[in-house]
Amino acid sequence: MKTLLNLIWLVLAGFWLAVGYAVAGIICCVLIVTIPFGIASFRIAGYTLWPFGRTVVDKPSAGAGALLGNIIWIIFAGWWLALGHLTTGIALCLTIIGIPLGIANFKLIPVSLLPLGKEIVPSNQPFATR
Repeated sequence: MKTLLNLIWLVLAGFWLAVGYAVAGIICCVLIVTIPFGIASFRIAGYTLWPFGRTVVDKPSAGAGALLGNIIWIIFAGWWLALGHLTTGIALCLTIIGIPLGIANFKLIPVSLLPLGKEIVPSNQPFATR
C-alpha cells in the first residue's frame, strides 16, 4: 500500500515539490553561510519524493546552532512553506482519493517549519539513529 501511495504521490505532487526544494537547496548552497539550509532542503526534497513509510524524528545531537538556524528559517522560508503545505493538504482532503495525499502534506509541515536538527527515518524504526 505504501508503494502505491508513494507512486500516486510522486505523479501528482511529490515530483514538483521535490524539484522546488532541490532548487532552493542549490540556491542556498551557492552562498557559503546558507549551506546548512541547502542541505536541509535536499533532505526535505528526498522526503517529498517518497513520504509514505518514513517519518521525521529529532536528531539527539542537535543543539543551539540548530535552534538558531530554525528561527532564521522560520522567518525567511518556513512559515510560507508550512502555509503552502497546509492549504494544499486541505484542498487534497476535499476528495476521498486525495485524503492520504493531504495527510502526507500535513506530515511535511513540521519538517518544512523546523528542518534543522531533524532526521528522516523509516516509519517502522522511529527511534533509529545514524
